[in-house]
Amino acid sequence: MDPLIFGFLLSDGLISGALYALVALALVLVFAVTRVILIPMGEWVVFAPLTQAVLLEGRLPGTVWLSAGLLLVWAVLDRRRGRTPLLLALAAALVVAAGYLGLAVPALAPLVAILVVLPLGPANFRLFFEPLPGATVLVYLILAVGLHFVYKGLGLAFFGPEQFGLPALLPGEASVFGLPVPRQGVLMVVAAGALMAALYLFFARSLFGKALRAAAVNRIGARLSGISVREAGRVAFLLATGIGALAGVLVAPLSNASYEMGFLLGLKGFVAAIVAGLSSYPLAVAGGVLVGVLESFSSFFASAYKEAIVFALLLPVLAWRSVSSLALEEEE
Repeated sequence: MDPLIFGFLLSDGLISGALYALVALALVLVFAVTRVILIPMGEWVVFAPLTQAVLLEGRLPGTVWLSAGLLLVWAVLDRRRGRTPLLLALAAALVVAAGYLGLAVPALAPLVAILVVLPLGPANFRLFFEPLPGATVLVYLILAVGLHFVYKGLGLAFFGPEQFGLPALLPGEASVFGLPVPRQGVLMVVAAGALMAALYLFFARSLFGKALRAAAVNRIGARLSGISVREAGRVAFLLATGIGALAGVLVAPLSNASYEMGFLLGLKGFVAAIVAGLSSYPLAVAGGVLVGVLESFSSFFASAYKEAIVFALLLPVLAWRSVSSLALEEEE
């Protein structure tokens, strides 16, 4: 392999790794706060670019009505909680208005797509996970798998089986260390780095971030300190959905978007999250980059087995964690 090919593979791996790192961050965030392994995350990632593509075609996507409908159901369930139903109904109206704004102003389609998908996370938490506060991780996992199949079917119904090509937010190529790299890929990496830095500041400096950390470390202690674990779960789902939607909009111009690609994106992000033990944000980022680079080089040396090679990364990680946890149990 000559240095030029190595550079191309490495750049592709870093761009893909930025995407997987963001998905892994979202999965770790949700699991740490709520103990939910968010299997539908991949579908929400692709719903954003698919919503953008349908808006650019001059049609109102079904995700607008889905988000608005879930918010209205949430409002009905919380109808006795002061101004909450009114705010939720207003949010549903704003989602529909945003959809029509995206039709009228195509330049705003990426932002509108993110805003349309954003309510899916907290609404799903309120409707499906919050009513089971004492459930085990296995029960949450079964429910998440069921939601994955529901959203995959909805994706097919809303967007059809075809693939959509999206225009780049930053067209053209840039020279990075003498290599021609798509500017959209550079934007993906830079945006991922900026978002990770923003998340660090959010958790380290803001009151909401510290409340989320407290809910993740000790749920009972958080309750005793006056922190609402339910609200923490809603915020965690909101942040995770926003991260996923942004990642989807940024990466879609680099490859065609379709309803079925969300499952593989979610699985690879899950592999990166497993590398992090579903607990460490820096390790989630490192795991995402590792998965992206491994996938890139595997596609060159053994393209027919690249998916198997990426998922095989789980085996040594799980074996090591199994041995290390057994050692801890023996010490206790």
